[in-house]
Amino acid sequence: MATATATAHTATHANERKGILQRLYDGMVWIAERNPRVRQAEQLQAMSDAELAKRGLKREDIARHVYRDLFYL
Repeated sequence: MATATATAHTATHANERKGILQRLYDGMVWIAERNPRVRQAEQLQAMSDAELAKRGLKREDIARHVYRDLFYL
């Protein structure tokens, strides 16, 4: 017979147990998720192919479009 145990911890306790590398990683993810370019890419990804076509884009060109001034893709 299998049993499952769930333990609830407050955010403070969970954060205290994280190592420094995990905290750094979490911080980098937090920063990346708030990047306006990432948000723009997410908005474009949420559009249908027809909506993208009206903007002159194809789904595979979203990253190239969003980062066009930074990279020569």
